[in-house]
Amino acid sequence: MSQSNIKTPGVYINELNAFPNSVVPVATAVPALIGYTPQAMYEGKSYTNVPVKITSFAEFKAFYCLPDPPAPSSPAKQYSSQYYLVPQKSQPQTGDYMLINGIFYSIEPDPNTVYYLYNSVRLFYENGGGDAYIVSVGGYGAPSGTSKPVGGQIINPNVQLSDLLGGLQLLQNEQEPTMYICPDATLLSIDDNGKLMQAMMSQNADMQTAISVFDIIGGRNPDPVLYTNDIQTFRNNTGQIGLSYGTAYYPFLGTTVVQPNEIDYTNLFGGDVKQLIPILCPPNNPDQSTLTVLNHIISPGNNPLSVSQYNNALLISSKLYNVIMKHVLADVNILPPSGAMAGVITVTDNNVGPWEAPANTSIVGAASLPIRLSDTQQANLNVDAISGKSINAIRFFKGIGILVWGARTLDGNSQDWRYISVRRTMIFLEQSCKLAAQAYVFQPNDKNTWEAVKAMISSFLTSIWKQGGLQGASASDAFSVECGLGTTMTGDDILNGFMNVMIKVAVVRPAEYIVLTFQQQMAISS
Repeated sequence: MSQSNIKTPGVYINELNAFPNSVVPVATAVPALIGYTPQAMYEGKSYTNVPVKITSFAEFKAFYCLPDPPAPSSPAKQYSSQYYLVPQKSQPQTGDYMLINGIFYSIEPDPNTVYYLYNSVRLFYENGGGDAYIVSVGGYGAPSGTSKPVGGQIINPNVQLSDLLGGLQLLQNEQEPTMYICPDATLLSIDDNGKLMQAMMSQNADMQTAISVFDIIGGRNPDPVLYTNDIQTFRNNTGQIGLSYGTAYYPFLGTTVVQPNEIDYTNLFGGDVKQLIPILCPPNNPDQSTLTVLNHIISPGNNPLSVSQYNNALLISSKLYNVIMKHVLADVNILPPSGAMAGVITVTDNNVGPWEAPANTSIVGAASLPIRLSDTQQANLNVDAISGKSINAIRFFKGIGILVWGARTLDGNSQDWRYISVRRTMIFLEQSCKLAAQAYVFQPNDKNTWEAVKAMISSFLTSIWKQGGLQGASASDAFSVECGLGTTMTGDDILNGFMNVMIKVAVVRPAEYIVLTFQQQMAISS
């Protein structure tokens, strides 16, 4: 209080700040998921191409799921992929198939009906997810009415690179997301998938606020021998920019997200029940009870039953129909791992912090893997001498189950940035300090301000060191903060309005390799 402002006799109070400004830690586990949703409408307003922050799956349903019709009608299907039983001349070498009445049938989806975002969000919340951003780039496209080629990659022509790039660009205005995830990216062609991944890492490198979690084309149905070609293709298509901001997981997951009551006869042959008759009721061995149910579905009469009632009748009458639906359910439940990894990272951050490697942990809802990698097979994924692009394996261990068994970025040849936890810890520290330092913009560039900034950042880093986020026997061993004339600034810097702060931190790195050395010694007599 200025003395010149005191005009009247009396008692005046002058309050002084006893505590300096502090660094508020930024959120570390906020994924942004880009892709196609059943709809994007809330309270009459469209949310297509609008980033929306949600905190639960219930909020996701409110914005992006179709409303359920009134009872007693069945709930609305939010995702309804179509499958075909394609007769083959001989036993298929790849993909899922069945032997029915002496004929091999490949079970293949209509590629135009396959999408991953909806079930990936479910998998994210099953694994402990919290806050997230959703960028819906559109609804589902029309089915093609045919299956994909047997053994071929699923390429959905309704999934467009331009749509996903547009959703990615919208995130340039959002500082909070710390992970970019695009589960539908593997439905693009190989070239378009590579362009999207490079754009994601380039934006990460520019913004320095998030990493990108990638899935690998071919991880859905890998060849036991030639799967390495898919890995090499992935490495060739990711470019060289921003590799430390990218991480990839392999293979896909066989999950339990989709329940049996979500799949019925409308998911077969585009809903054309007539095509089921020769399979379930062949002329040489007719099943009259099943045929009666199918005829009722085709010609329901005046009092039709609901889809779920007809489906239950088919499940009761036909064992073969049960087996077919189990195969279809298993195929629908094969999902890219990126959504699950976002949940795993969220739980790890909440329990410990971003400096804890999101590995050696199980995945909720993961029941199987399309390929079980061995130590030798993972070695080629984990370390690549030429490109250095490490792939994190998801593996099955007998007696333990399915574990995330890798914690590396794509920049595997870098001593600084080869680990996810190191990159994410640095993003966390940098963004927290950056936001806190904004309070001192336009403050006098003098020693008082320099000391205040140093004290603020040092206090924050001390708390991180105490939590185990920095390594060192003492705080002075874990970090140092410098700011001042002659140390971080010159006279020209001050005249030009620059205040330079230098922060050095000793980040905790994961113990990826534990070597046990045993040596025999002679018995010692007493």
